[in-house]
Amino acid sequence: MPELPEVEVVRAGIEPAVTGAVIAGVEIFEPRSLRRHAGSSESFVNALEGQRVHAAVRRGKFLWLPLASGQALVMHLGMSGQVLLRNPGAEGDRMLRIRLHLDHPDHGELWLNFVDQRIFGSMAVDTMLPTRDGFVGGFSGDATTPGEWAHLIPSQVAHIARDPLDPAFSAAGFGLALSRKNTGIKRALLDQALVSGIGNIYADEALFAARLHYAQPANSLSRPKVTRLLAAVREILGKALVEGGTSFDAQYVNVNGESGYFSHSLNAYGQHGTPCPRCGTILVRESFMNRSSHFCPRCQRLR
Repeated sequence: MPELPEVEVVRAGIEPAVTGAVIAGVEIFEPRSLRRHAGSSESFVNALEGQRVHAAVRRGKFLWLPLASGQALVMHLGMSGQVLLRNPGAEGDRMLRIRLHLDHPDHGELWLNFVDQRIFGSMAVDTMLPTRDGFVGGFSGDATTPGEWAHLIPSQVAHIARDPLDPAFSAAGFGLALSRKNTGIKRALLDQALVSGIGNIYADEALFAARLHYAQPANSLSRPKVTRLLAAVREILGKALVEGGTSFDAQYVNVNGESGYFSHSLNAYGQHGTPCPRCGTILVRESFMNRSSHFCPRCQRLR
């Protein structure tokens, strides 16, 4: 599943094309991609057509476009969703589920195609709520003249915690939340109500960098270890962003259909059977929550 870096690459890619654009038309090719929309396909189209988009915003793995109506178009990529920018009349993308026709004052006409092989992703028009902490709802590169929309968040995203790259993320609050968790630290990192945007890949990489076993109880970590872990998470997410995310196949691409290359920088995830780059011990893989955890049995001992 796309994680924070992959979703942020998409957000940054569509931002220039959608900010200030008017949604001139909507085409729905697969109604199942509206499973999180509260109304009918017709209501989805009616809520979008003619609306001006204020920005492209992200929290964790969720994307949304604040609209002039006060609502938002919420997008979730699911397992295989892609958001692709195309020129009008371009050859059709396979597995195209929804298309938005955009009219931008500077860039002219554009298509925004929502492509999804497994149809686990979705689009939905949602109501907006004030943020609980009073800070901006999510990350938006267009912070020059934010309007009321900036301090609002879609109701479908309101339960998602802030991510470690969010300027309003509280390191102290993160440490306090971990001290109350008796679960393994990796399970805590994957809890989107505690911290968002971290999936299996980046959890393994951060725990490797911080020398922590995935099953180490979260409430057993000292404050310095929590600080080290958070620093590792931020460093790895930041590096993955620079490298365009992690792509293992053609499903993980940016808005131009290009793959990221952070997969070449992975130290732990998918590296089982190879020597640890720190100590030379063979890295192992163990079953974890219907997934796998990859770690060094020497550097990351369960204590």
